[in-house]
Amino acid sequence: MTEDLFGDSIPAPGGPTGSLGDAAGSHLPLAVRMRPRTVEEIVGQQHLLAPGSPLRRLAAGEAMSVFLWGPPGVGKTTIAAVVSRSTRRRFVEISAVTAGVKEVRAVLDQARRDLRTGQETVLFVDEVHRFSKTQQDVLLPAVENRLVTLVAATTENPSFSVISPLLSRSLLLTLRPLTDDDVSALLDRALTEERGLRTAGGETFALTDPARQTLLRLAGGDARRALTYLEEAAAGADAVGGRTVDDDTLARAVDRAAIRYDRDGDQHYDVISAFIKSVRGSDVQAALHYLARMIAAGEDPRFIARRLVILASEDIGLADPSALTTAVAAADAVAFIGMPEGRINLAQAVIALSLAPKSNAVIAAIGAAMADVEAGRIGQVPPHLRDGHYPGAKKLGHGEGYRYAHDEPRGIAAQQYLPDELTGARYYTPTDHGAEAAIAARLTRIEELLGRTDPPSAP
Repeated sequence: MTEDLFGDSIPAPGGPTGSLGDAAGSHLPLAVRMRPRTVEEIVGQQHLLAPGSPLRRLAAGEAMSVFLWGPPGVGKTTIAAVVSRSTRRRFVEISAVTAGVKEVRAVLDQARRDLRTGQETVLFVDEVHRFSKTQQDVLLPAVENRLVTLVAATTENPSFSVISPLLSRSLLLTLRPLTDDDVSALLDRALTEERGLRTAGGETFALTDPARQTLLRLAGGDARRALTYLEEAAAGADAVGGRTVDDDTLARAVDRAAIRYDRDGDQHYDVISAFIKSVRGSDVQAALHYLARMIAAGEDPRFIARRLVILASEDIGLADPSALTTAVAAADAVAFIGMPEGRINLAQAVIALSLAPKSNAVIAAIGAAMADVEAGRIGQVPPHLRDGHYPGAKKLGHGEGYRYAHDEPRGIAAQQYLPDELTGARYYTPTDHGAEAAIAARLTRIEELLGRTDPPSAP
């Protein structure tokens, strides 16, 4: 027996009631019962279903491993199940959230034993981007030797989350968000088919047009969410003897509004962009709103924390030197205690960073320095700064005339540090915001002690 995403047992292919996606039992969630059983029943993803396409060949039994990259609810698990069912291969599903190296090895060992008897295995790894490098390394020999047909699903760009050797030995298929027409077609299928909401006696539910539009809006392109809401609404209507799902019925069924936020589509980038710009703009109320939206949508809290760590240096920097410490502490706390409590640590960091004085002098400084280097403005290291410890260095004049800063009265040795070609360059220009105002005054005095009285040149 294999478990689906909801933890229900699904008979293996060839069993009395079919395989995953062909579960007629009414105890199973509607989203499970309505999963496509063949390639032809898949809704959306037409760009992957043309004759001769990788998906068609995979379903026909061709040995290959694929990565399915796309937002939630677009059919990644469904595709893996269809592939398994179409070729009578054993379907094994593991989640990278809960499975470790031990579990992965156990699945591969069983696949090796089954292969000796002619039974092939489709290994579906959900959220593969959450596997560590070590866990991904375990999969590599199995993919190379075609011990299993690996179908790995991810909502994050595999180019950044999957090791190159594993990705190079697999096909990357990008799944697109379902359109409203796609989801609407699935709703009609669920309303009219017996494995859906139609009873054995032929009774069906009616879905009003306003309720359909509300349902499509709440689903946000997520088929699983749409079918879950429809099932709850139909159950609510049936409880009072009705067979019509209208807006009122739907409102009672959905205990909270689903947030239209797609972790890998445009909404993902729009919300994180608004979040960062709100913190940068010191609007703590807006920043907390977007933080809440991301948390409610299931965004990886580590992603949010990483962006805050970047922002702490990029947009605050030395205007509040404690900002980076705060952001890193929040990231460590999230990794240590997890969610949902981690939301409190994130909120603390968001509030602190939103209210902190702002300066982009740090990123401007490194940007200007990098621009010089990339433009070829490098020059030779001054002889007195070169390493004079190796044999023969002193004969070359390396280190000769170097002044040790700690021997100077103020701990600052006036000597040339930049190459000749860059003696007038100035990269870091502090603002007068927050603690950086004091840093600006100190920098002016240091420049004087270093003998740099000439006006700074543009980097």
